Amino acid sequence: MVSPVTVVKSEGPKLVPFFKATCVYFVLWLPTSSPSWFSALIKCLPIFCLWVFLLAHGFSFLGAHSSARKILAGLIFSALGDAFLIWQEQGYFVHGLLMFAITHILYSSAFGMKPINVRAGLVITAVSALCYLLLYPYLSGPFTYLVAVYIALIGFMGWRAIAGLQLTNDLWTWTKLSACLGAMLFMVSDLTIAVNKFCFPVPHSRAIIMATYYAAQMLIALSAVECQDAEVSRKRT
Repeated sequence: MVSPVTVVKSEGPKLVPFFKATCVYFVLWLPTSSPSWFSALIKCLPIFCLWVFLLAHGFSFLGAHSSARKILAGLIFSALGDAFLIWQEQGYFVHGLLMFAITHILYSSAFGMKPINVRAGLVITAVSALCYLLLYPYLSGPFTYLVAVYIALIGFMGWRAIAGLQLTNDLWTWTKLSACLGAMLFMVSDLTIAVNKFCFPVPHSRAIIMATYYAAQMLIALSAVECQDAEVSRKRT
């Protein structure tokens, strides 16, 4: 197993642009009431930096590991979703929803279907159902089923990330923990969006949404480097 210290030394420098871009977003804090291509760029910039983070591991690495390619593709669709949501009040909310739905499908595929972990699946199903029941009275028109489908997709993604985390045996890796935490933060971020948009105003909603979202994407991007770290660990042993 690769130690956390090794991870910080090897991956930390590659994430510096992401942290800087995230700081720029929160420092500028551009008003959402005046959408523009500049505000879209600032919002998407941390995600662009995560593209670079994965590409920095080399095209041969991406070519050899389909999970890393799927996560990169998910980050690309995430950036598109972020851009659409800048103009959500102008009618592009559903477009953003679609982009992130594709992202969750790609992430689910990257995390894989083994191990199954039925218990985790049942827990996530119960939590997803509870979230939908909370939102249902406030939904109308196509959102009644669009939100249901989206919750199912992000719940499935969360299940596959959590299922991969096995703390009780030697299969545990920091990247599986990273994927698990990232998926859970993504669910928190999207639930906050839904409650704030459909139910009632959430205090400091934008800060909560974006902080959990950027952290989630960073952790999921980190989970893509597992294969490379495993190879490094084998060479050292």
